[in-house]
Amino acid sequence: MTRLGAYGKGAFTRVREEVTAIDLQVTGVIPNDLDGRYLRNGPNPVGVEHAQFHYYLGAGMIHGVRLRSGRAEWYRNRWVRQSAVSSALKEKPPAYLVLGGMDGASNTNVIGHGGRILSLVEGGTLPFEVGGDLNTIGAHDFDGGLRSGISAHPKLDPSTGDLHTLGYFAGSQVADYNVISAAGQVVRSEPIDLPNRPMMHDFALTPRYIVVLDLPAVFSPLAAATRDPFPFRWNAKSKARLGLMPRDGAAKNITWFEIEPVWIYHTVNAFDLPNGVVMDVITHPSMFAKGRGLIEGHGMPSLERFTIDLVKGRVERARLDATPQEFPRIDERRVGLPHRFVYTASAPDLVQSWSAGPEDFAQLDDSRFDNIVYKHDLDQARSTGRRFGRDAAVGEAIFVPRREGTTVEDDGYLLCYVHDPDRGSSDLVILSAQDFEGPELARVHIPVRVPLGLHGSWIPAGVGDE
Repeated sequence: MTRLGAYGKGAFTRVREEVTAIDLQVTGVIPNDLDGRYLRNGPNPVGVEHAQFHYYLGAGMIHGVRLRSGRAEWYRNRWVRQSAVSSALKEKPPAYLVLGGMDGASNTNVIGHGGRILSLVEGGTLPFEVGGDLNTIGAHDFDGGLRSGISAHPKLDPSTGDLHTLGYFAGSQVADYNVISAAGQVVRSEPIDLPNRPMMHDFALTPRYIVVLDLPAVFSPLAAATRDPFPFRWNAKSKARLGLMPRDGAAKNITWFEIEPVWIYHTVNAFDLPNGVVMDVITHPSMFAKGRGLIEGHGMPSLERFTIDLVKGRVERARLDATPQEFPRIDERRVGLPHRFVYTASAPDLVQSWSAGPEDFAQLDDSRFDNIVYKHDLDQARSTGRRFGRDAAVGEAIFVPRREGTTVEDDGYLLCYVHDPDRGSSDLVILSAQDFEGPELARVHIPVRVPLGLHGSWIPAGVGDE
């Protein structure tokens, strides 16, 4: 019997059925230029996943709302059909290609690229293609171009349309830097040696470099030998380092910089300086230090800036905001370029061990921080929090630019799922990014609950079949 632990309760409680709801009720007015689907992925266990269940291992479920012509046409939630999911649902096993026998839960992100909608997870599993109705089409290897899957957080170069990614098998000492063209062809693959076998959830991209994160959350052969389903541990003896690899160079051209031990799930963005790179990130003091891959109790995540100086040969760290937060997003037209605005979500479940908290918390009227979306104006050094109702369980907020062709950063919308405890279900909330503290533009009422999950994207009309 599956043991769900802390991440099977409360806002994380799994849903047990797939739902299709048509012509959703809306409060407010949905902007007419929002023509597409907001999709978000996340673990939603089904069947017997493992006796030592870990949140990261739950079967992927994609939740989506289709917006068009000022209407919310539908809400759907669908499990990504993999072997374990089909078996648990007593369906015919899917026929698809797996890479190196890897069929891990595709539960972390969902993106659009090359005209396809792709469900992603790191660790060697191939992307899974889903249709516009969220039904699974199958594993996708870009015509045989992938050797190790792709990362959960690939980066789209806004100037070329190319998708850049780092892929690796859990436990491998090599990661593959892949470049996938706008047409969906792997046009470059460069192996990078990483002898410490780190977990790499993210990386960063600039016009000149990719930034590789080689941090002390590493694969543990001992944990693997005990059949731990998530065999990564914090190794205090392992060096923490950042690598700058020229985009037109090879792995042998990487310049490595040692830093103080830290854990980074998510980079915000990075951009070039004449003599280096600036990279904004969300940092954690450590991760998986308590064994069994536990996520909790590793100190407060905060927003920081790392300045990597090639001339001085060092990295300088500066804290931008100490409030516990995670899931950073930007206007993705600024990927690799200097950015002014960052949007994050409060992160209570990652900071269960904090006792007093920073002074920033004194103004808050309760001890729950799962109901706030933050907007950071880095040019003005100003951070604003938008609090939703108690027990709102707000997830990642994504930025969608207005369709009229504006190139102004922050000129667009923020979309996020928000739990409504009075209805026992969820809403898709649409905000003006520029008028962040103003009234909601629209609230799409979903007839069921959307659990807290991981990452998602705005998929414009025309990507994936309808």
